[in-house]
Parts: sequence; structure tokens; C-alpha cells
Amino acid sequence: MPDGEVLVVEDDPEINQLVGAYVEICGYRYRSALSGESALAQVKDRAPDLVVLDVMLPDLDGFEICRRVKAITNGNAVPVIMLTALDNDESRLKGKQCGACAYLTKPFDPDTLMQTLCRHAPDPRD
Repeated sequence: MPDGEVLVVEDDPEINQLVGAYVEICGYRYRSALSGESALAQVKDRAPDLVVLDVMLPDLDGFEICRRVKAITNGNAVPVIMLTALDNDESRLKGKQCGACAYLTKPFDPDTLMQTLCRHAPDPRD
């Protein structure tokens, strides 16, 4: 089993599992968080190698979670990929400003998601 872990932060359990399946296809272990607070607790406990993050969550928005993940992990140590239904320039800019390395929109193309994961996550074989 590879060492690399990807935390998927998505409040819809089915979408969370679907994204998790693509994470595993890319060779990473999949961890799930259904809320922002749960995601932050997991990052504090054991930082993942990458976070796939929805913006619209029931407790904290993804932009705030991204900022906090960056603070917890000392800057850019953990790449964050935003995966959201918010498809507008203002949201894309906010994603970049909070430190996201990529901004993908739903409905997402699985190939684009997997290419983005592989581009930004460390090689799981290392």
C-alpha cells in the first residue's frame, strides 16, 4: 500500500466516496471528512499529503479551511485542490488567494481530477 494520503473534504458522502475512489486509482490512500471541523482535526492529528476540498460545507467554507490548513502545516506543505460547484472568477480568485494549488468545478471530469491529483501530490511510491 502506498504511503501517500489524500484527505477528501466533501459533505455529500456519495461524492466523497466517488472522489476517494479516484484518489485510490491514482495510488493514494483515501481519508474522508464530511465537515470542515472534522477536516481540520484530521490535519492537526496527521497531515495528509494533499487535500481535495469542497467550498460549500455545513460549518466552515472551503476558503477558510484552506487558510487554516496552510496555517497548521506551515504554508504550502500540503497542497489543496478546490473541487466545487462555484464556477465564477471571484471564487477562483478567492481559491488562489487562500493558497489552493488548483481549482476544479463540479460536475468534474474524472481524468482532469486524477491528472491534477498526480501533478500536485507527492509520488505515492516515494
